[in-house]
Amino acid sequence: MAYSDDLKAWAIAALIRAVKTFAQTCVALIGTGAVGFTDLDWLRIVSVAGVSAVLSLLTSVAGLPEVNGGTSPLVKHLGDTTAIDTSDQLWDE
Repeated sequence: MAYSDDLKAWAIAALIRAVKTFAQTCVALIGTGAVGFTDLDWLRIVSVAGVSAVLSLLTSVAGLPEVNGGTSPLVKHLGDTTAIDTSDQLWDE
């Protein structure tokens, strides 16, 4: 697979994850309290959810398991796969 194809697949997967993270954060912040739709602080909810989406994208730079076996196309293109280790060995130590 060419670098541009790898990058496109990674970008689509990363954006899907970011949108899901945004939605999940909104749901968590809205909660189940008995408040009206207009009583919610929508600016704060969108702001916090936006930050979580950005963090999701930044985390995805390390690699996504559904794309290229978890290897980031950025690291793969640079040829340095030791810079970011996405294996489970990090947690077994």
